[in-house]
Amino acid sequence: MEKNDRKTKEIDAKTSEDQPELNYKGIKAMPFIIGNETFEKLGAIGTLTNLQVYLTAIFNMSRINATTLLNIFNGTTNFATLLGAFLSDTYLGRYNTLGYASISSFLGLLVITLTAAFKKLHPPHCGADDSKCIGPDAGQMAFLWLGFGLMIVGAGGIRPCNFAFGADQFNPNTDSGKKGVNSFFNWYFFTITFAQMVSVTLVVYVQTDVSWSIGLAIPSIFMFLSCLLFFMGTKIYVKVKPEGSPFTSILQVLVVAFKKRRLKLPQQPRLSLFNYTPVNSINSKLPHTDQL
Repeated sequence: MEKNDRKTKEIDAKTSEDQPELNYKGIKAMPFIIGNETFEKLGAIGTLTNLQVYLTAIFNMSRINATTLLNIFNGTTNFATLLGAFLSDTYLGRYNTLGYASISSFLGLLVITLTAAFKKLHPPHCGADDSKCIGPDAGQMAFLWLGFGLMIVGAGGIRPCNFAFGADQFNPNTDSGKKGVNSFFNWYFFTITFAQMVSVTLVVYVQTDVSWSIGLAIPSIFMFLSCLLFFMGTKIYVKVKPEGSPFTSILQVLVVAFKKRRLKLPQQPRLSLFNYTPVNSINSKLPHTDQL
């Protein structure tokens, strides 16, 4: 027991020395993060909401092919968030992941906008006679897929990190920090709702009734503003270093449990087993129990 206590103190002391004291500036950082999230949603939702209409009207794709393409895009995007979360927690950290992903999303939206702006990047308009419709060639589809790919990379990094990155800016151990987190959550969901309302009404109207080029350029501009706001707050942000992914910890537990499956338990596990919790951790562990 004394040996475990001594080991715990040594680890706590080493952890305190290795990690510099964080300077939380939650309220000052919140406008940049909320602004980044608002414009990102305006850009992403403004494009994704009307994509099927765009593919059928401008790229002369059938509804089945357009739906299949969008299903592949949406499914890959959802899977990419798992990879983005793993890279963020293990290697890059949330700030770097959000920075790279925001740039990737902007480039993806820009590519989609170019497919509408330049005639060589999409097939000719069908007109009244659908029998003479020409579908997209290989080059046009490749350029379109490039835009989708960049958007997938962007969504894979933004979705798992933006919410947690905002919470990182507040000290969870103080009352003001806890109140700041609650305020951030309220503004976060309010701005998402506002962005959705604008995207599915104003942006969609411009795309279908005014011009696809202008209608897709608007989300690209929004995404550019999102990147700009995000990087403007760089000096203010609290940048938590990556500490490892929970997926890695789960895998380690499974491997060790299998290796030690024949190991005999001590008579008093709660006293003899090493049970360490970092001194700066906000998590707690359940007490030992003999129940399965």
